[in-house]
Amino acid sequence: QVQLVESGGGSVQPGGSLRLSCTASGNIGDINFMAWYRQAPGKQREMVAHIIPGFNTDYADSVKGRFTISRDNAKNTMYLQMSSLKPEDTAVYYCVMDHTRGRSWGQGTQVAVSS
Repeated sequence: QVQLVESGGGSVQPGGSLRLSCTASGNIGDINFMAWYRQAPGKQREMVAHIIPGFNTDYADSVKGRFTISRDNAKNTMYLQMSSLKPEDTAVYYCVMDHTRGRSWGQGTQVAVSS
């Protein structure tokens, strides 16, 4: 069974930074898609960033230039470096991976941005 474990969430002031991590365990096989989603209270879940083989990345317009997604294949881990955080970035952040055995989601990690 594949499990994704997230870490790195927390509370930060506007303009601050956080780095989220998501590590896969279990017999995951090949990973061909990784992404971060977020869901704010009362809003739909939205994709924040994704990364595919070849390390091609894409971002939601709202986070371009502030967030960076990356992956470490050897560790089955991906990261989301978040800088210049804004109150509107407050949400539960979820990682997702598409792999040989299907799609797996992390449990979510809370990010709160406020002064």
